[in-house]
Amino acid sequence: MKKIACLLVVGLLAARPAAAQRVLDNQDRYDGAFRKYSKRFFGVGFDWQYFKAQGLAESGLDPLARSPVGARGVMQLMPGTYAMIKKARSEQFGSIEDPEWNIAAGILYNRDLWHIWASNPDETERLRFMFGSYNAGPGTIKRATRVAKTRQLDDRTWKSVETVAPAVQRWRYRETLPYVRKIEENHRTLGGASRSKIVKRPKEETRAPSAQPAR
Repeated sequence: MKKIACLLVVGLLAARPAAAQRVLDNQDRYDGAFRKYSKRFFGVGFDWQYFKAQGLAESGLDPLARSPVGARGVMQLMPGTYAMIKKARSEQFGSIEDPEWNIAAGILYNRDLWHIWASNPDETERLRFMFGSYNAGPGTIKRATRVAKTRQLDDRTWKSVETVAPAVQRWRYRETLPYVRKIEENHRTLGGASRSKIVKRPKEETRAPSAQPAR
């Protein structure tokens, strides 16, 4: 038993460096697209590496990735969600499997979610709510904030959402909570944490449709 326990500990210790290495191995992949569409949809001052960190969490930046429920591409968008975003924009969006357009649509959808949480004064918290909503849907996260409020917790902090998560109905929180943490870990590994944080709010434009990428 002691031998098995030692092997498990070694495996756990090795997993984190291996995950970090995978991020570093993809450090420059699709940077042009992430920079371009972050600037276009969120403005010059926004840290574009958050979206790359999200793409790493979603698919490992694999443009051909498909989830069991049909989400596709780098940003793991459902075809129906992608079609609605494509229809709402004047740009001629290409195939969902084209990594540039998939990244563009994912960032645009994030902007819609960012606006939903505009009342949150803390922009780091607002990022967490945005990414949590991308994974679980904004309705689910709003239900979580209501539960937090009934328990006299600060419904503007993600920590409160994590605390009440098991009590929120119809939420696969065991997927969402690690997802948000993974994005933050990826961002730190990419070096984004050493940069200045958000210095400008996204410019106001026509928002993407509020369509949840189903899981």
